[in-house]
Amino acid sequence: MLQQIFSKLNDGGPVITYTILILLVVIIVLFVRSLKDRGNTKKNVSLISSISWFAVAWGFLGRTFGLIVSFDRVAQAGEVTPYLLAEGLKMAILGPLLGIIVFLIARAGIIYLQWTDKTEE
Repeated sequence: MLQQIFSKLNDGGPVITYTILILLVVIIVLFVRSLKDRGNTKKNVSLISSISWFAVAWGFLGRTFGLIVSFDRVAQAGEVTPYLLAEGLKMAILGPLLGIIVFLIARAGIIYLQWTDKTEE
């Protein structure tokens, strides 16, 4: 199971996917820190929000690179084969998918932090 996950992450372009995973870890650390220290909740919510948007943008940057690689391979081969097209499209789809998943996790954390925030505005 774990080997399949790493295989998919590598298929999506390691620079893109592992960077997004690192951003997820940072988001989780900020979330836990916000739960422990309620004094910095607003700052941490802002950071989590910014990092989650960065993860989405980074994933879509990966998609752009994936499509370029796919088109380059098709151009070098001279014809479109399902294998060439599938490899490039897989790389193009995995980055944004992971970025969106990280974004949704971050948004859920932000909603929870805002819901449980007891400070008055």
